[in-house]
Amino acid sequence: MNDAAVESQRFLCGETPTRWNSTFELLKSAYDVKDTFLEYSHQDPMFQKTMGRVPSHSDFEMIKKMMEFLEKFKKKTEKVSCSTKPIFHTYTREILDIEQHLRKHETNLDFMFMVPDMKDKYDKYWGDYDTISDYVFFVTLLDPQCKSKFMKVVLTQMLKVKNKDKKMSADEIESKARAKVIDIKCKLDKFFKTYLERSNMTSSSQQETPEEVVNFDDENDFFGSYMTSGSFPSTSSESQLQRYLNEDPIGFDKGYDILTWWKNNAVRFPIVARMARDILGMQISTVASESTFSNGRRVITDYRTNLSVVIVEALICTQDWLRKSSLPIYDYDEVHDVLADDDLAIDIVDAIHNLKLTGKRSGN
Repeated sequence: MNDAAVESQRFLCGETPTRWNSTFELLKSAYDVKDTFLEYSHQDPMFQKTMGRVPSHSDFEMIKKMMEFLEKFKKKTEKVSCSTKPIFHTYTREILDIEQHLRKHETNLDFMFMVPDMKDKYDKYWGDYDTISDYVFFVTLLDPQCKSKFMKVVLTQMLKVKNKDKKMSADEIESKARAKVIDIKCKLDKFFKTYLERSNMTSSSQQETPEEVVNFDDENDFFGSYMTSGSFPSTSSESQLQRYLNEDPIGFDKGYDILTWWKNNAVRFPIVARMARDILGMQISTVASESTFSNGRRVITDYRTNLSVVIVEALICTQDWLRKSSLPIYDYDEVHDVLADDDLAIDIVDAIHNLKLTGKRSGN
């Protein structure tokens, strides 16, 4: 590397099929030391014989393009796997950013062989808003930067993605998006009322016998008429959600923290803030995506690489069921009886011996 004046301290790494970002890391490590590949081919004649074909400048240009394409997915994977800060409110903007990224590259000749399959998978999971949990849309409304305005943009874009055959006109898409926003608002309002009822029950159970309070304004007819005129802003808990949604979204701030905003505005919207805090605590993914896919390493080891797909699936599913089950799936007494059964043990040994003989015959 010194002869090629390579400044990178990275080492080449292999691709792991069960880890999402390994392809990007593989290409990144190779691109960072590309000069080493090119220089080494001139210094060692055996290098080309061993490699079969030495990577050229055009190969590395293609690697660079592929890195730029895959980097978006690497960053999104890392973001949705984050468990140290609230990210649930970014769900809709992140999936639509992926859709836009795929749409941008679907006409690129270098990526036409792979983008259609990726688009199909995107449409399967995120292409239809009817299959997405209502909480995803609730949290978008509860994001002070987004609210109803951004929600309508999200739903409109989802409908455009779904409208591949152009059966819906632009006006129909607009109308459906508007109707969906109203529907989500109604569902959120019902959800808010459950918090309101719970809050009222809690406050009434904790309420003590009030002391006699002297009202110094009983004789003030002027102030009394003002208080009963309804000309001042309502502070009713029932209107908290509507008042919040009717306010304009706040300006975009890259360093803005949504939990801090709700903490600072809990005095104005106490029950909505409590509801927002609960929903924002949800994670986009129940587990980190890397943890999910690295589970295969605990099943397929260097000594168990010949396991069939069916057996691997059975092992992973059984492991998952055993972890989630609160009841034992076997009886210890029965297991002890089986282990103590000499006849059964002999039958098992005979069966294994016969299988080995059958395998040898088929091999011959």
